[in-house]
Amino acid sequence: MLRRVLIANRGEIALRILRACRELGIETVAVYSEADAEALHVQLATQAVCIGPAPAARSYLNQDAQLAVALATHCDGIHPGYGFLSENAAFADACARAGLTLIGPSGDVIRRAGDKAAARALMRKAGVPVTPGSQGSLSSLEQAMEDARRVGYPVLLKACAGGGGRGIRRCDSEAQIADAYAQAKAEARACFGNDELYLEKLVLRPRHVEVQVLADRHGHVVSLGDRDCSVQRRNQKLIEEAPAWGLSPALRKRMGEAAVAAARAVGYESAGTVEFLLEEDRFYFMEINTRIQVEHGITELVTGIDLVQEQLRVASGLSLSVAQEDVVVRGHAIECRVNAEDPQRDFAPAPGQVEFIHFPGGNGVRVDSCLYSGCSLPPYYDSLAAKVMVCAPTRLGAIRRMRRCLEEFTLEGFPTNAELSYQILYHPTFIRGACTTVFLTENLPQLLDFGRRLDREEKNS
Repeated sequence: MLRRVLIANRGEIALRILRACRELGIETVAVYSEADAEALHVQLATQAVCIGPAPAARSYLNQDAQLAVALATHCDGIHPGYGFLSENAAFADACARAGLTLIGPSGDVIRRAGDKAAARALMRKAGVPVTPGSQGSLSSLEQAMEDARRVGYPVLLKACAGGGGRGIRRCDSEAQIADAYAQAKAEARACFGNDELYLEKLVLRPRHVEVQVLADRHGHVVSLGDRDCSVQRRNQKLIEEAPAWGLSPALRKRMGEAAVAAARAVGYESAGTVEFLLEEDRFYFMEINTRIQVEHGITELVTGIDLVQEQLRVASGLSLSVAQEDVVVRGHAIECRVNAEDPQRDFAPAPGQVEFIHFPGGNGVRVDSCLYSGCSLPPYYDSLAAKVMVCAPTRLGAIRRMRRCLEEFTLEGFPTNAELSYQILYHPTFIRGACTTVFLTENLPQLLDFGRRLDREEKNS
């Protein structure tokens, strides 16, 4: 087993990794920027080292600094969490050269899975369904126009090195494609340092369903069930559920088998996620996320398997602790992401100091957060403030439990989207389990108007 792990991240995921390490007897080294000096993971780690100024480019994204701290503190492993360096193949290579174990896949695997166009080609070869589109990356605007005519509008132009909803543009007609092509390339270049694009047919009203996989270096790959992430805004997930509601046993089995085939196709190792678009009973490969996911906790709630500890086992050269026949999904789990943002101001980020915070509790409730009363949420990083998760024997029970939790959740000091999530939990479409990826786009004005009425009533009372 690894002896000492550097946590190359911050926020709630750093705290989540730290706790998993401590339960396995692994020492932890936290890195932090000047803006995170009072962060909870810094206070709880075995050792903590300041890595640089507040901007991520000068701290958490500084590969040389991360490696220097790991070597100076005699770490034998590095856990990148999600975001920052977690899907950076060059960083994975640098860890290997330095003799450090990256808790995640190798640089070669990250490249195979991270290039979306190349991954689509691998999936075709492995028999995993993919949406119609370009055969590889687009060489020119002319090729994009030709492929769009072949598959039919609407289409999406997407960054080959993309993720997090960046570098994507929708085209409903040929008149839009030139501008969309230029915009997508520019955003891809700015976000990923790579402006290659590919094209795929737009599935108009899909569900976003992903399958959690675990794989080790001994050839074992297992599926830990599926999650529905369809409630999202601008490709950013807001509410997730496990398992996905309403899938037939046959469809669920096919998707699980496809996810395992996808992981094997790229030679995957560690915890990862295979994401699909689901249209009735047809599903299409979207991408492989080569890291732990924000929403991994709800899979843990319904399976009882600690995904971060499994990552640590795999990185230590051990086999997975579970085989496919051991995986049993029990109950239903829901996660609401509470972000420091103002939905009434076009979701403008709203970081600040936490004046008071209270987390809900009770049976089947889990809250992952790095916040505490008096701390600050810096403006330099992601706006995630807390992940509220519940599990209950039934989906309706989980919905009711989450409503109760959001009623109890209190965060004073800055606005959040918690009220919006609460309203969604009462929406008939959500209650029926019929949300698609356009649900929030179609219903947001109504939901925000309801929120404004509540604010006025509260002020007038």
